[in-house]
Amino acid sequence: MKKIRSGYIAIVGRPNVGKSTLLNRLVGEKISIVSRKAQTTRHRITGIVTNEDAQFVFVDTPGFQTKYANALNRAMNRGVTQTLSDVDLVLFVVEAGRYDAKDQAVVRLLPKDRPVILVVNKTDQFKDRNELLPFLALVSADHDYTAVVPVSATKGRQTDILLAEARKHLPNEGLMFPEDDLTDKSERFLAAEYIREKVFRLLGDELPYSTTVEIERFEIEGELRRIFAAIVVDREGHKAIVIGKGGESLKRIASEARQDMERLFDGKVYLEIWVKVKSGWNDDERLLKSLGYE
Repeated sequence: MKKIRSGYIAIVGRPNVGKSTLLNRLVGEKISIVSRKAQTTRHRITGIVTNEDAQFVFVDTPGFQTKYANALNRAMNRGVTQTLSDVDLVLFVVEAGRYDAKDQAVVRLLPKDRPVILVVNKTDQFKDRNELLPFLALVSADHDYTAVVPVSATKGRQTDILLAEARKHLPNEGLMFPEDDLTDKSERFLAAEYIREKVFRLLGDELPYSTTVEIERFEIEGELRRIFAAIVVDREGHKAIVIGKGGESLKRIASEARQDMERLFDGKVYLEIWVKVKSGWNDDERLLKSLGYE
C-alpha cells in the first residue's frame, strides 16, 4: 500500500493567467471565482484534491499587483508573499506565448528553498505544440524549476500529469483534511464570492474594481439556506450600475449566483441582495479587515 503524501501547494502568477480556472479544474468544483477581468481573486482560496495516494491542498493566490498602491492591493500582495513562505510546493502559472516584466516580477518572489513547477497554461491556443518549444525554453531560463508542465485548464489537458509531478514533492504526512472536503472555506465565504463573480461577469467594463460583497445573514433551515447579502460599491453612481434599469442587473446577478450556490450546496437557496455605498472602502485598512481581507 502506498503511503499517503500530502502538502500545501501555492498557485501563483500575474493576474489573468488562469490560476483560478486551474484550481477549479483540479478540484472539480468552482471553488475560486473566475472572470475575464484581471484581479478577480482577492483572497487566498484553498482547494483540496484527495486521491488514493495523495492529498493536494492548493492555495490560489491573487495575481501579484504592480500597478496600484491602495490598501486592497497591498493586502492582496501580502497574501501572495505570506503564502509563498508557508507552502511545500509552488506552481508558477504563465500564459502560453505571453511572458514579460509582470511575470518576471513574480519570478523574483519565488522561493529558492522549495520546489517550483512552471505551469504553462492556455496551450489549447496553439494548434502545433512544437510552436511552444522556443517559448518554454525562454521562460524556463529565468528560474531553476523542478519541472515544466504545459496544460490547458479550460480543456483539462495534462492536469493529470501536473498532479503526478506535484505529488513527488509532497511530504509523507498522511491526510490533513477529511477525504470528502473540497475547501476549507465556509459556505458563507463561498456565497459572497459567487455573488462577486456575477458582478464582474455581468457588468463587464462598466464597473470599476471597487466592489465587494458582505454576507449580512446566513441561516440554514433544514435543506434551505437563507442568505442576505450587500454588494458594496465606492460611489452612488456605481450603485445605479449594479441595480440596472428597472433592477434588471441586480435580479440577474441574484438569479445566477443563487443557481451556482444551489449546485454547490446541493439544496435550495433563498437569496436576497441589495446595494450599499461605502466610499473609499478599498483604501481603508480597518474596513478591509472587517470585510475579510488580511
